[in-house]
Amino acid sequence: MHYVCVVKMVKNYLARISDEKLSLLLQAKGAVLIEGPKWCGKTSSAAELAQSVLYMQDPDTSKAHILTAKTKPSLLLEGKTPRLLDEWQVAPELWNAVRFAVDRRRLNGQFILTGSVIPTRTDDMHTGTGRIARMKMRTMSLFESRDSSGDISLGKLFDGDISMESKSDISIEQYAFLINRGGWPAVAQEKNERIALAVANDYLEAVANEDISKADGIKKNPDRVKGLLRSLARNISKESKISTILSDLTENGEALSQVTVTQYINALKKIFVIEDLPAWNAKLRSKTAIRTAAKRHFADPSIATAALRATPKKLMSDFETFGLLFESLCIRDLRVYAESIDGSVYHYRDKSGLEIDAIIQLADGRWSAIEIKMGAGEIEEASANLLKLKKTVDTEKMENPSFLMVLTATEYAFQMENGVWAVPLGCLKN
Repeated sequence: MHYVCVVKMVKNYLARISDEKLSLLLQAKGAVLIEGPKWCGKTSSAAELAQSVLYMQDPDTSKAHILTAKTKPSLLLEGKTPRLLDEWQVAPELWNAVRFAVDRRRLNGQFILTGSVIPTRTDDMHTGTGRIARMKMRTMSLFESRDSSGDISLGKLFDGDISMESKSDISIEQYAFLINRGGWPAVAQEKNERIALAVANDYLEAVANEDISKADGIKKNPDRVKGLLRSLARNISKESKISTILSDLTENGEALSQVTVTQYINALKKIFVIEDLPAWNAKLRSKTAIRTAAKRHFADPSIATAALRATPKKLMSDFETFGLLFESLCIRDLRVYAESIDGSVYHYRDKSGLEIDAIIQLADGRWSAIEIKMGAGEIEEASANLLKLKKTVDTEKMENPSFLMVLTATEYAFQMENGVWAVPLGCLKN
């Protein structure tokens, strides 16, 4: 049977880059699981394609739905397809029921599941392989929130298009605001600072007081959670080990044990608050050792500003913190853009001290290297680092980079004489 996605336009819905991927996955699989942080827009995006919806967290029906899931979950799957099962993990029994229904119906595009918590797997839970496709959704990139012009395309750069040029209208002051506002759909185009900043602050409170404890069923002290979030924020965009976090907590009067810190960090990962940036494993000409530690990042940089109470005005008076948070903003956007072209984002650092902020590697092996610098005065040094990496990589075992880029907070996007691109974040898209 031919499957056609029916799109329903929701008032004020801002299209997401991931919408196309969701549509394609529904045409290829019986069900699709969308995972990602709370409030990132999973439900709204899924509802654009869904023909019926089951809200598992609706207080009017939640208890009845949970009881039904325990006794006869198939009843909850009845409805027009694609059927959206929102926050399905509230009733884990739905997973196997969906898998069985997909097998029985033998049709694609039957279900969309959304979840903001990775549930604890039980022995009887099927993997879902072959039946349920997975995709991650993130908070909005600047292109999705209509802040970036999108004149410079990562996909086109990978394809060798060097004809692009652009100018960004985003000022340094506006970047400080955008970092604080974050990519939350509820305030994606909000200009009022007080309203825009409220969402990230509310998110942090929800994480500390409720969500982190629900992640693993272990009650946690909200003040200690906030202390850990502050420490992680102080170490954002850095390769900080648990021992570094412990030391930072002690120095700031927020001492926690190693066991507690590890437990809390694992719980934060389960609810998609933390998403560290892994190291890139390149093939080098020399035997220089590559560092393998991940860099600390949140799902959205506004979580860090909320934890630090770092308003846009405060960032403008602390450019060291501003720079680290700008890097995290860039990593968020690069992840959104890269995943839409079947790529992943990493960072690079070797024993010689050479460090590259972002490496994008596509599934077909093509790759690019990106340095992140706010000011124009840093572009020349950053481009030299990129060219040094290019010479370090063994091109007999790996391809040459598709492009090299310095991602900035400046105005103009152009290709320099040495071949390296200088691109403002406010010009970039997938």
